Amino acid sequence: QVYLVESGGGLVQPGGSLSVSCVASGFRTTLAMNWYRQAVGKEREFVAAISGTSSKINYADSVKGRFTLSRDSAENTMYLQMNNLKPEDTATYYCHIHLDGTDYWGKGTLVTVSS
Repeated sequence: QVYLVESGGGLVQPGGSLSVSCVASGFRTTLAMNWYRQAVGKEREFVAAISGTSSKINYADSVKGRFTLSRDSAENTMYLQMNNLKPEDTATYYCHIHLDGTDYWGKGTLVTVSS
């Protein structure tokens, strides 16, 4: 059984920083891992992706230069460091992988950027 567990969300002021992480279990292959987010009343959107070897990292334009994605493959853990947060970054952040034709999602962690 594949499990994705996010943690680290919370309340932060605009301009502040926060780090969220995702621990994956239940599979042996080193896979690409992704972050998505969904704000209330909006569609889920792509945030960032990292390849299995960390050789390729992609970011949505909206977070480029502010967010940094990394992973510890030995621990199957992915980290998203978010700096210079803006109110529009407020959303539930979801971890995602695609394995054997199936999409797996975590339950998400809420990030609120507000003064």
